[in-house]
Amino acid sequence: MYLSALTLVDFRSHRNIEIELTPGSTVFVGHNGQGKTNLVEAIDYLARMDSHRVSTDVPLIRMGTNQAIIRSRVCRDDREIQVEMEINVNRANRVRLNGQVLTRNRDVIGAVKTVTFSPEDLILVKGDPSDRRRFIDQLVVMGSPRLSQTRADVDRILKQRNALLKSARGRHNVDTSTIDIWDEHLARAGSELILARMNVLDSLASHLTDAHTKVTAAAAAHRQHVSAQYRSSVEAITETRDPSEIYELLLNALRDNRKAELERGLTLIGPHRDDVVLTIGDMPAKGYASHGEMWSLALALRLASHELLRADGDDPILILDDVFAELDVKRRDHLAMLVQDTEQVLITAAVAQDVPEVLSGSRFSVHDGVVNRDE
Repeated sequence: MYLSALTLVDFRSHRNIEIELTPGSTVFVGHNGQGKTNLVEAIDYLARMDSHRVSTDVPLIRMGTNQAIIRSRVCRDDREIQVEMEINVNRANRVRLNGQVLTRNRDVIGAVKTVTFSPEDLILVKGDPSDRRRFIDQLVVMGSPRLSQTRADVDRILKQRNALLKSARGRHNVDTSTIDIWDEHLARAGSELILARMNVLDSLASHLTDAHTKVTAAAAAHRQHVSAQYRSSVEAITETRDPSEIYELLLNALRDNRKAELERGLTLIGPHRDDVVLTIGDMPAKGYASHGEMWSLALALRLASHELLRADGDDPILILDDVFAELDVKRRDHLAMLVQDTEQVLITAAVAQDVPEVLSGSRFSVHDGVVNRDE
């Protein structure tokens, strides 16, 4: 899979640009604040319908305008598809696939697949559980696009259930029959999401081990085992992969915690309270790993994700956003060797010389929102 054309209209700092892309590596070079990261952010948005940099769509629209457009041509399995997204301020976003407006925007998920690594990915290791949940949910949806609806259902159910618990907080003789209904909804959607998360982590395990070994390039005697284990707010859940059993465990836990939740006015059990525990050797990475170890583990997580998606038959577009500036020459060359066989690698860099020659490929200069191909 690779992107062969990209058009941006009023996206971030770009008024109107059109660029042609090719397989292999492409490097966007520009000083900070010139718009190079905005380019790869737009491509990443095509894959997930959200940004790896901000939590809402508003900053993606150029100031003073009401709409941003991302238009692309994707080559996949010897065929081309057109993907276009309208990001709007005052109305719902709209998606076109091969010129046809989709009734459900989520149906475009899977048409483009990306894996992005940036220096901010250190939060996967040292950040909050929500950062790791977002990582695993993105991987779940990328592999099974239909689960984007399940994830949305969980968010909707939690919003409704929390509102109900909050309204009942501190009251006596509360009618809990409505809460019972939302318990069942949450148990059903939540158990499906939890099972998908655990299955993805199970599948990721061997890829993570291989990727970390390659990233660290450590001798066999000095290699440390790394793992990513699911931690559920209902401990027994992690011991099974049976959907009905997970449902029952979650439903019973919700009922058992009813009193505490009514006192707090908040849902205390469910997939929104879970975490992914990362370990290096026998120790949790968070709080114990050095900066270098965290960096290696975060990169290994992204490369393992790429290999996992590739094993499903696609070769996702790999995006390396301002990564090489963080590495010494030896590590730059090592990373370049690891990714050079990817069908398309998109790289941003402030200094062209930071990118190893093996990944030089096509180059574009980015300045003040204007993009020009280097001859």
